[in-house]
Amino acid sequence: MTGYIEQREKEATELRLNESIASSERPKPPSAVASTLTFATRALLRIKHVPEQMFDVTVFPVIFLLMFTYLFGGAIAGSTEEYLQFLLPGILVMTVAQITMYTGIDLNNDIRKGIFDRFRTLPIWLPSALIGSLLVDVVRYSMASVIMITLGFALGFRPEGGLMGVLGAIVLILVFSFSLSWIWTVCGLIVRSEKALMMISFMVLFPLTFVSNVFVDPRTLPSWLESFVDVNPISILATAVRGAMHGTLTAQQVIWVLIVSVIMTAIFAPITVYLYRNKK
Repeated sequence: MTGYIEQREKEATELRLNESIASSERPKPPSAVASTLTFATRALLRIKHVPEQMFDVTVFPVIFLLMFTYLFGGAIAGSTEEYLQFLLPGILVMTVAQITMYTGIDLNNDIRKGIFDRFRTLPIWLPSALIGSLLVDVVRYSMASVIMITLGFALGFRPEGGLMGVLGAIVLILVFSFSLSWIWTVCGLIVRSEKALMMISFMVLFPLTFVSNVFVDPRTLPSWLESFVDVNPISILATAVRGAMHGTLTAQQVIWVLIVSVIMTAIFAPITVYLYRNKK
């Protein structure tokens, strides 16, 4: 009886397959949401099969936090515990900002391997390949945030803003990082190798993160340098994240983070889509 049922199911499957092949009607293209989720799933599978790429999310943040807390905490703040309250939000911002470049690196690899050309021949909403990858990067950013905050609690970090403040800080970081990723997608479409892209991102992010309020209070800096730090996008985000975690967040700080994020997205997202459609 079981064999008969299996045979009937096999025949029905073959019949449906033959009908689909013989039909002259073209299948409907997937919706923008469906194709975006498909590319997001592809990026997740890449993480599954190459878990080493998550070292920057899991290992490096831990090294950064431990190193800066215990090497410089006593010298800068007089106490590692006191410095940790100031440092952790800034290190969290720095870590997530630095891993935003991987969207551009993945895109550059797809171009060099020829996968990019295959995507452009598919009957899909073309930006879905980009947005799907960016959505998975949000998963990376979230993982980095959870790891950093968990380690911070173990070391003695105590956010006065409570759980809602921490969640609000993570949301601000995700919004900003999603916007920042568009810069690296543009670079990924322009440069010829991932090494060149990594060098460009290092040249941009290194000064932005170190000449900011991530590690020190800008009031201790020379006036001309303090002026730059105050308008540095990384400083703007770090200030808002600290405010959220310690319960001093203001509407103005949130608005500035959103303004910077909107500006980056408005400039670089259309450029990315244009280059993606017209790259030869």
